Amino acid sequence: MNSAKHNIRQWHGADILTCAEDLAARSYTIFFDSNRPAHPLNQWSFLCWNPVETIIYKNGVITHNNIEHEETDLFQFIQSRLKHYSFEQSNIPFTGGAAGYFGYDIGRQLETLPNDTVDDLNLPDATLGIYQNVIAYDHVHDTTWIIGESPEITGTPKHYHPIPISWDTAQTDKEYCKDIQTVIDYIHAGEIYQANLSRRYQAVLPQGFNPFTHYKTLRIINSAPFSSFMNFNEFQLSSSSPERFLSLKNRAVDTRPIKGTRPDTQDPEILKNNIKERAENLMIVDLLRNDISKVCAQNSVKVPSLCDIETFEGLHHMVSTVQGILQHGKTACDLLQACFPGGSITGAPKIRAMQIIEELEETRRGPYCGAMGYIGFNGDMDTNIIIRTLIYKNNKTYLQVGSGIVSDSTPQKELTETKQKAQKIWESFE
Repeated sequence: MNSAKHNIRQWHGADILTCAEDLAARSYTIFFDSNRPAHPLNQWSFLCWNPVETIIYKNGVITHNNIEHEETDLFQFIQSRLKHYSFEQSNIPFTGGAAGYFGYDIGRQLETLPNDTVDDLNLPDATLGIYQNVIAYDHVHDTTWIIGESPEITGTPKHYHPIPISWDTAQTDKEYCKDIQTVIDYIHAGEIYQANLSRRYQAVLPQGFNPFTHYKTLRIINSAPFSSFMNFNEFQLSSSSPERFLSLKNRAVDTRPIKGTRPDTQDPEILKNNIKERAENLMIVDLLRNDISKVCAQNSVKVPSLCDIETFEGLHHMVSTVQGILQHGKTACDLLQACFPGGSITGAPKIRAMQIIEELEETRRGPYCGAMGYIGFNGDMDTNIIIRTLIYKNNKTYLQVGSGIVSDSTPQKELTETKQKAQKIWESFE
């Protein structure tokens, strides 16, 4: 069994954002960045670098430390690797473990889906490292802790010089509205209650573009409690996600689906009292109650808050909270597998909604609508839903946005909502 290289200790060096900027060019650097101070879940940020193991998953094949592995169950493989490490008890939520992303297309290994979409970006379905080097920053107490090696930090900031870029999409507004109407028709035919339909935008990046330097602008313009930056060498991810997917702490399970959106120029009570938006949220709450019940103790699943309003840059969101207690003998990986992909970005019933998404969307979602996060050596976990997220690859950037379609949706309003969700991210380039 491997133990941590050094004890947990306070860090009196550069602040975590400066450290992240210095390390961002290294492959497998991950920055979980809670950067919305007013949010109640905004206590901890974590920086991970130089993993001791790497795990890549694609089309059911696991590559561990650059060697293909016979095991095909990603979640159980991760759990088996975590068992090789000891940890020091701490009040810090994450002091090392597995960290990275789980892409939406892992769902193809969990459910039977058609294969109609094009995998044009050819990104891994999941990419993770196992980390013993972590810097943890407690926003509430303004205290920084370090686990593992101390990084050498130059502290030389880089400045982002905005250069407007031109966004394009393979699907016209008219075509997207037609697909929304198709979803509505499926709902009226009784096949589903709801589906989350998305479209992807892309743009060519200017020469010399630095993804992390841009991320520093994004995190200000579109601050969020579950933001992240990840560099995996051939591609990078910048997320300003407002949505928690799954948290596990001392067997306590927490999931906070977002369903329901309005521009922040409107009175939030308009959203809170909207029958359509509440119905949309309730459907996903029921779906998630069912998903976490697969691995939670009997009668432990509760809904402590329903259809609360949270306000972010440019948008009001309707957020509910579903909680439970994990069964003895079950792990974070079991919980993640039972709920994947998140119901808020599929629809209900989940499998049929995913089949319709596959029919109508032209390209694979890749990381989009999956989850970023960590599973600690201590067994705890926290993950977001990968929305409001940029993918950078081959001098291009990609942004995918979607909307939850229900029976009384109208295509034009749903189209407008997707653009409202993208607006702040577009502005970060201007």
